[in-house]
Amino acid sequence: GMDISVKSSLSFDVDAVKNRPVSKVITLLKDMLKQLEKEAEEDEEIYDKMACWCETNDKEKTKAIADAEAKIADLTTKIEELTAGASRLGAEIKNLEKEVAQNQEALDKATAIREKQLAEFNAEEKDLLESISALKAAIVVLSKHHGGAFTQLSRSHVLSVAATLQHQLQVHAALLQGVLTPSEKRLAAAFAQSPEDYFDAKPTFKQSYAPQSGEIFGILKQMKVTFEENLSQSQKEEMANQKAYEDLKAAKEDEIAAGQAQIDTKTQELANAEANLAQAKEDIEDTRNSLAADEQFLMMLKEKCSMTDKEWEERQKTRQQEMEAVSKALAILSGDDAHDLFTRTFNPALLQKGSSDSLARRAKASKLLSAVASKFHNPRLATLAYQVRLDAFTRVKKAIDDMIAQLLAEKADEIKHKDFCTEEFNQNQLQTEKKEREKTDIVEKIETLEMDIKALAEAIESLKAQIAEMQVQLKRAGEDREKENKEFQMTVADQRETQKLLTAALNVLSEFYGKKSKAAFVQKQEPAGPPPPPGFETYKKNAASGGVMSMIQQIINDAKAMETETIRSEEDAQKAYEDFVKETNASVEAKSKEIVDKSEIKAKKETDLVEAKEAKEAVMLELEQLSNYDAELHQSCDFIVKNFDVRQTARDEEVEALRQAKAILSGAKFEEFLQA
Repeated sequence: GMDISVKSSLSFDVDAVKNRPVSKVITLLKDMLKQLEKEAEEDEEIYDKMACWCETNDKEKTKAIADAEAKIADLTTKIEELTAGASRLGAEIKNLEKEVAQNQEALDKATAIREKQLAEFNAEEKDLLESISALKAAIVVLSKHHGGAFTQLSRSHVLSVAATLQHQLQVHAALLQGVLTPSEKRLAAAFAQSPEDYFDAKPTFKQSYAPQSGEIFGILKQMKVTFEENLSQSQKEEMANQKAYEDLKAAKEDEIAAGQAQIDTKTQELANAEANLAQAKEDIEDTRNSLAADEQFLMMLKEKCSMTDKEWEERQKTRQQEMEAVSKALAILSGDDAHDLFTRTFNPALLQKGSSDSLARRAKASKLLSAVASKFHNPRLATLAYQVRLDAFTRVKKAIDDMIAQLLAEKADEIKHKDFCTEEFNQNQLQTEKKEREKTDIVEKIETLEMDIKALAEAIESLKAQIAEMQVQLKRAGEDREKENKEFQMTVADQRETQKLLTAALNVLSEFYGKKSKAAFVQKQEPAGPPPPPGFETYKKNAASGGVMSMIQQIINDAKAMETETIRSEEDAQKAYEDFVKETNASVEAKSKEIVDKSEIKAKKETDLVEAKEAKEAVMLELEQLSNYDAELHQSCDFIVKNFDVRQTARDEEVEALRQAKAILSGAKFEEFLQA
């Protein structure tokens, strides 16, 4: 009875100790298989998100890079054209300034020559007028004798005439050259030396042989006519010179005004070209910065996506192999034969009978589970997206003089008015043409500014959209990272729990199988008599325990390796996320700066547009004022300009009649003097 109780106790203990760890191993294998299937689904979801991210951002960044490169090419061409245009305008402005300076210099020289001519004419005219006046007085004096009265002249009058004749012969010798014959010159010289010989009441012997006094009278009249003709010729030449000068002055002033107008226009064009050049340079710099950021992001994207594809394939392959191995091992350990085997393993009575079969099966299971140890991997990869953007006779003569002066003043005023009209018409036309050019330039400037503002607004909106998209991607990345981190925490917790469980099982087995077997009982010498019945056979522990314990230890090692790999994958995913956040923030900052730059340029162009529109309104107002002034000029000037020659001729005839009347009055005065 004692033997039965001992055997039953041992058999119960073996089942209780041995079957639970094996069942747990089977349960862990089933949990591992479910976990592998779940991870496969999660990997596929992650891969689909990553593939979508890669495809979307690859297309967008490739297009952004192509657009930026095209824009840089266009801006480069524009910069070259603007640089060449600015250089050309600078050269043209210098040439125009040189031409204006030359025209001004020519005008200044002509003015100096004209002033010199006028001074010489005034001096000559004054001298001739004085000479003519003196000759007229001398002729009047001689006319008393020459008129047939032969009244004896006073000595003072004779000397005065002689002095006048001698003075004029000396002063105007050159002018009288060829006018007086040599004999007339000798007569005039002799008269000048002894004038009394020609006008005494009692002629001398010498006078009887001398020419008549009439010849002296004739010489004086001839000299007077010569001087008057010369004065008239000089006055005509002066008028011609003055007209030529005025024509030259008008032409030069027109050339100077036209040149200066071109200088002003080209200076404004140069300023616009330089402003556009500066803007283009700033724009190309911003575009290059944006391009560099996009290229860097695209390079990172391709690298990340390529690594993701490779890792996905490797994970798929490895997980499939792992699942196959676990499934096979589970099949082996969960079969009926295995169950029977485990039962027999812990049944001493059946140990010898099933030993050969159980050894083969255990070897096969051990081999499969060992393969899992060398091939099993469970990495996690988190890859995020980056995405990049303006007395009575006296009174009568005085009255005549006043009237002549008035007529001359009216003539001068009318000439001045006509000149004023001509000048104002010319100036009005020039100003109108200039304002029309300004209007055209302003309209072109307004159109250019409006196009530039529109383009800048579109570029700013595009950049804002890119920034908004990057911020959305950044938010999604943060959410995904948070989700992945939670999964990581759960995975590590599960792996550690698995290790804990398996370690507990292993400790139980080690505690049992690690003990040394007790020594066999020594048979004592029995007293003589009948031999006792056979005792217990030596108790042998299950030989398969080492394989199971090794398998459990290998599973524990694999779980630790998975924990290490999961931690490494989490660190890599966190670093990738931080790199993505850093690169995305840098791109957002670059595009925000570009938005600020373009907004400043846009604001300046909008200010320029307002100023240009105000300038246009000002030019339109000036054109309207010029048109109104032109109408006023026609109302004020058309009659004078049209009847100018007739009115001038009539007034000259009035002046000449007044002068003749005054001359008659002056002659009457002299006759009255002679009769007295």
